[in-house]
Amino acid sequence: MASIKVHGTPLSTAFQRAVVFLHEKEVDYEFVPIDMRAGAHKQESFIFLNPFGQVPALEDGDLQLFESRAISKYIAEEYSEKGTQLIPFDSKKKATASVWMEVEAHQFEPVSSKLGWEILLKPMFGLTTDPTAVEENEAKLVKVLDVYEDRLSQSKYLGGDCFTLADLHHLPNLQCLLGTNLKSHFESRPRVKAWVDDITARPAWAKVLALIKH
Repeated sequence: MASIKVHGTPLSTAFQRAVVFLHEKEVDYEFVPIDMRAGAHKQESFIFLNPFGQVPALEDGDLQLFESRAISKYIAEEYSEKGTQLIPFDSKKKATASVWMEVEAHQFEPVSSKLGWEILLKPMFGLTTDPTAVEENEAKLVKVLDVYEDRLSQSKYLGGDCFTLADLHHLPNLQCLLGTNLKSHFESRPRVKAWVDDITARPAWAKVLALIKH
């Protein structure tokens, strides 16, 4: 049995971000389903793992972690000899990749999450989409993608010439937006489109998508 346990639900983008990394690193893990509809993430047993009552939560022996990006960094260092090398060894290249990891967390994620909530999730819960919120955040997304198009004229990936955490962290929210009419913003920028096609075709991501559909 795998020593690593990941608690969550495949529908959570944060859970997806954590487990796609485990697949990239070829690290075995045990998936522990959390029924969020039933409020399992707010029960004491789960709060012990994540005091904010959010997924995912990871256990590796006596270590307990939450926050998907922190989980990915831990796995990258703890299992550095396995799978894909997703953090550069060179200090300057590592610093560059770190910048774009911050960009994903502070520029792309907030905008894409709000758009996903308005366009995809609200209708699922019988709520009304706010067109003003969509318009405002779509304008912000366009600005982010313009920066990405320029950056990708300098290197194949956001963090440099090799696939890194800076790219991987985008996958869950990116996949959500590709299922909406916002896909045109990605496809109209040739370098962004090539980058999207590349990272969404990775075998590790295909395994996560299969888990979602299961």
